[in-house]
Amino acid sequence: MKNKNDIVILKNTYDGIARLTLNDENSSNSLSEEMMEALENNIKTLSLDNTVKVIIIDAIGSIFSSGHNLKEITNARQNDDKGETYFKNLFDQCSQLMQLIVYCPKPIIAEVDGIATAAGCQLVASCDLAISSSEAKFATPGVNIGLFCSTPMVALSRNVNKKDAMKMLLTGDFISAYEAKRIGLINDFVSSEDLKINVDNLANKIAKKPSSTIETGKKAFYKQHELELSQAYEYTSQIMSENILDHDAIEGIGSFLGKRKPNWKDS
Repeated sequence: MKNKNDIVILKNTYDGIARLTLNDENSSNSLSEEMMEALENNIKTLSLDNTVKVIIIDAIGSIFSSGHNLKEITNARQNDDKGETYFKNLFDQCSQLMQLIVYCPKPIIAEVDGIATAAGCQLVASCDLAISSSEAKFATPGVNIGLFCSTPMVALSRNVNKKDAMKMLLTGDFISAYEAKRIGLINDFVSSEDLKINVDNLANKIAKKPSSTIETGKKAFYKQHELELSQAYEYTSQIMSENILDHDAIEGIGSFLGKRKPNWKDS
């Protein structure tokens, strides 16, 4: 039996990039309690690691993540309360994980080489960026088993337009990588052979930017998105006023005008 500490492997950090690999192929990399706990713990640790600039989430096997573990859900129905407490804790834990990804100060990229369904699709949608292989497929198929993908709907509907999101949620049908890109669920897709190097190149490009600027921008991006237009501009104007006084903004503007390479605070 796989030790829960091995369910997610933190591969070696290189050039400011850390990879978290879902490593429970026997359960189709399902988001079990142990898997979500391992992801949470690793993301929290990496959030505090100043040597890490970008996090990549990938997976072992042909299934990126199948979502929640249906066998565990079925077993929980044997509890005295028919699983009610377990189910509430499970979906709360999943919701906390997805919010942790959004609120993490480091950009998180999903690298999807395979199938991502239900909460696995939610995981992809929650990441800041997502690149898949051309063979990847995505679905929110809960409706097919009588369990509407309500929590995946939150991330999905905030990344794709309403009609495309509703079509996925109401039909449960798989969509291709091409369709996932068209509706904005992923940024792009490439061949499976080229996937890792393309994601590494993207992560490396971001890792070379000043960390404080990236952290400021990521936080502001998600916060302004939930505000009304006038409030969003008021908020972002304040953020830019603070940001422009920061060392890296002074250095960046000075280096641009002086036609030299910037010396970032964390470089």
